[in-house]
Amino acid sequence: MLAALPFLMIYTLLTCLLIRADIRSGLLPDKYLCPLLWTGLLFHLVNHPDFLASAVVGAMAGYLGFACVYWGFRTVFKKEGLGYGDVKYLAALGAWHGWCVLPAMVLAAALLATSYVLIQVLRNPGKQIHKNPLPFGPFMAAAGLLAGWQSLISLPL
Repeated sequence: MLAALPFLMIYTLLTCLLIRADIRSGLLPDKYLCPLLWTGLLFHLVNHPDFLASAVVGAMAGYLGFACVYWGFRTVFKKEGLGYGDVKYLAALGAWHGWCVLPAMVLAAALLATSYVLIQVLRNPGKQIHKNPLPFGPFMAAAGLLAGWQSLISLPL
């Protein structure tokens, strides 16, 4: 567990930087996404080599899954419904958490985002809040932290 601590600190720091960047600018910068993805893979290489294949598949599945959503929406509606930073962020989360957790993380992030929008609409009736772009990164970060917390507390002591 002690060997994992530096990696978890990097994960937490990069996640906080991504949340801040997405809230401020609506963008998830590659300068944080790429190190997050690679430290996730390196974390498994060093600490859980038996889980490395799942992490690599998680990165690929996260990227391909959201890339299909991105390009499908863009093709049908002629506009972006998801930022490409979100595509890369799901790849990084897949590298950290593995492919099995991705559907639950996407569902949790979507439910959190939907709850946030509903609360904003109820608090501000008459405003068209639902028409403004919503940074999805903070909700994905929350889902990733929940997944990490769940796996951390399930480890034998």
